[in-house]
Amino acid sequence: MGHGGDVIAGLTTDHREVDDPFAQLDDAPVGGEDRKRLVDSVTIELVRHSVAEEQYLYPAVREHLEGGDALADKELEDHARVERLLNDLQQREATDEDFDRLVRELRTEVTAHVDDEENNLFTQLRKGVHPYVLEELGRQDPPGEEDRTHPAAPSTPSANKLLAPGMGLVDRVRDYVSGRGQ
Repeated sequence: MGHGGDVIAGLTTDHREVDDPFAQLDDAPVGGEDRKRLVDSVTIELVRHSVAEEQYLYPAVREHLEGGDALADKELEDHARVERLLNDLQQREATDEDFDRLVRELRTEVTAHVDDEENNLFTQLRKGVHPYVLEELGRQDPPGEEDRTHPAAPSTPSANKLLAPGMGLVDRVRDYVSGRGQ
């Protein structure tokens, strides 16, 4: 979202933005510090994207598609599985025995969710929702975008706001981008 065009185009662009950190994870040495940093980057992008879908896309699915409640609930279940994996990864160091297994599970879940959305949900939205509605949804300011004061600014909030100790990273990102608790 926020990339111009309708909500589907914006979310598809968001889906591609997580490909790079996953590819970098493939190239990073097992047990290296970069792997933990890259997982943090993936976490921030995935949670930001999830909040955008939960605030804009899934309410539209519920409102405009036949069986929309069931469709939206299924997507939310996918998000919950991904968030559990992200939380599990936050509890581990890159040197932990199951870190790489969890990264593989995360990538598998994310890939399956993206494929399902792009090949099923987005197709149903194109057929069942007026293009004007999709355009209006695409013009919504996605969570966290208000922090982008320059086109070259990163799409995520500054790391010092999110990587501070305390509650888990997933919860801090979700609170930050959704405005929850403010």
